[in-house]
Amino acid sequence: MIFSNDKTKSINIKRYAIIILGTAISSFGIYNIHRQTHITEGGVLGLILLLNNWTGVSPAILTPLLDIICYAFAFRYLGWDFIKISLLSTLSLAGFFKLWEMFPPVLPNLSAYPLAAALAGGLFVGIGVGLIIGQGASSGGDDALALILSKLTHCRISHVYLATDITVLLLSLSYIPLNRIAYSLVTVTVSSLLIEQVQKLSQKTRAKTNLQFVPEE
Repeated sequence: MIFSNDKTKSINIKRYAIIILGTAISSFGIYNIHRQTHITEGGVLGLILLLNNWTGVSPAILTPLLDIICYAFAFRYLGWDFIKISLLSTLSLAGFFKLWEMFPPVLPNLSAYPLAAALAGGLFVGIGVGLIIGQGASSGGDDALALILSKLTHCRISHVYLATDITVLLLSLSYIPLNRIAYSLVTVTVSSLLIEQVQKLSQKTRAKTNLQFVPEE
């Protein structure tokens, strides 16, 4: 029994570490690429950048605020276990935003090369978010919100994600030129494809270690 408890503890620590790594990677890309080049993401990540531009409020504050609002709406449908593990990613993401903001950007400003910025930004977000979701957590409140909207409207989850992404991108026209929004569509596509691939790889790895996490319905 002691061995079993130790094994479970070790697996949980590994799981938490991967989630934290995912938030570090995604927030690093958003701070060093997206915010510099005005190429945005969809969903809550894009909404954070939008509200940051409109209000000047730091993403370190906006991240937990928006996520908690989404989780409050989704709690009834997703259950407490899902919310608890997702709060870890929310707080970790906010913490890394705060950390990166203490230093100037460490990557070159790719504003003159928007396609490269879109691809690089999508790479960071796709890998980071894929690691988080692969561990059964939420990368942000948009995942929780998308799930609840899918349940309420009976729409496919992919359609809900697309609708929220497009809505945020349209609102982002208030501070991002149309040609930049086109590149934002590129980064959203890249990140979406990578999220799926990283998630599948993570699930295969977890299956080999007999770890299975299913959010409470």
